[in-house]
Amino acid sequence: MADLYSRVTGHPAGAALTKRLGLPQPATLRRGRRWPGEAIALGAVGGGDIAARTLHLLGLPVVPAVHDAGTEGPKDGAGSADSVPAYAERLGALVLDATMARTIADLEQVRAMLRPALKALGPSGRVIVVGVAPHKFSDVQASAVGQALEGITRSVGKEMRHGGTANLVQVADSTAEGTASTLAFLLQGRSAYVSGQPLRVGNDRHAEHPAPRPFEGRVVVVTGAARGIGAAIAEVFARDGAEVVTVDVPSAGDALAGVANRVGGMALQLDITNPDAGQVIARHVAERFGDRSEGQGRIHAIVHNAGITRDKLLANTDATRWAGVLEVNLQAALRINEALLDPWSPGGLADGGRIVNVASTSGIAGNRGQANYAASKAGVIGATRALAPHLRDRRITVNAVAPGFIETEMTGKIPVATREFARRFNSMHQAGKPVDVAEAIAYFADPASSAVNGQVLRVCGQSQIGA
Repeated sequence: MADLYSRVTGHPAGAALTKRLGLPQPATLRRGRRWPGEAIALGAVGGGDIAARTLHLLGLPVVPAVHDAGTEGPKDGAGSADSVPAYAERLGALVLDATMARTIADLEQVRAMLRPALKALGPSGRVIVVGVAPHKFSDVQASAVGQALEGITRSVGKEMRHGGTANLVQVADSTAEGTASTLAFLLQGRSAYVSGQPLRVGNDRHAEHPAPRPFEGRVVVVTGAARGIGAAIAEVFARDGAEVVTVDVPSAGDALAGVANRVGGMALQLDITNPDAGQVIARHVAERFGDRSEGQGRIHAIVHNAGITRDKLLANTDATRWAGVLEVNLQAALRINEALLDPWSPGGLADGGRIVNVASTSGIAGNRGQANYAASKAGVIGATRALAPHLRDRRITVNAVAPGFIETEMTGKIPVATREFARRFNSMHQAGKPVDVAEAIAYFADPASSAVNGQVLRVCGQSQIGA
């Protein structure tokens, strides 16, 4: 369903009218593997250097961050007490290293570097704060400061203009190798609909370097791939070099074949609720790829995207409607994982592989009439966090994305008032696109993202729901 409001504001006359009325002004977002077109400013609190080393590893030139002197009055009659130092050029991003912030006084340096940058950022600008997870500190004040960075970043995300985003990266230690894929994702247009979110990065000094086609020669399986978000996931993985196996129910066979043909992949018609679905997937991969893939006929990533809704108020939800949603959205994925994680099964998940689950903001905040759906998606989040630590010995990571309001054929059937509210009730003032979810999934699945595990990333434009 076309976003008529965004089309109106995209016209000069419509933009002028809606601006005078104080209405939201959706911006055109920078998407894809596009770096900021303007300068990247780099600042640090207390000598932190992880951000500088990571940007150097990525080969990105930087300019020094400008500092606001504070609230001192004008000197020699020049300027004003509220003047802000200016950058010589427009900024594409500010990367602020706050990994050495330990005291409340250190937060002043964060403010002093954010203020000038926010005034200089161009369209689709980026603010990335790099800090340390609060639980890493035994000192109370240091832990409080670590948590304060999250509050600052979430607030800045809501102040960003012209399609800009602000996100927090919490590092475990000072490894540039493990942090590179996350900073690359957040700086590029792949993170267009991700804002106000914290991402925790662990330690992996042997992480692969981010590559333009990271899935070259690797097999990726995507369930629910016949349309919408699933089709976009298949397209992004194919763009980045993957051998894609698209999976969906037989009734969606024609659409599934169309997606597979479009991405040069393979279509597997399969009801994932079948008890042997995992074995069928593994057998298909082993037979079709054999020694062709980098994992010697094994799966690099399984994306559990298939899902259904059967919305009713809980008072009107019977056992069949309840069980059907939980079976497709949660139970089937757990059963498939069990089969694919068998290290002796041909066509199973390779060591160093990836499991990426599709949850939902409904699983975080709940939603009226969706108790069954919210239960299934909250369960996906719980399963993600529980499974992740158990697979570390095999270097397999488990992560999840939680989409907000994404423009699909399904959301086009929502009543117009509800749909319009959902589109605007976020910091971007617009709905996301299926590709936004797909890009986040590909980031988690990237071989270079081996230090990111057990995370749930909201792809919601910083929706106010559950914020």
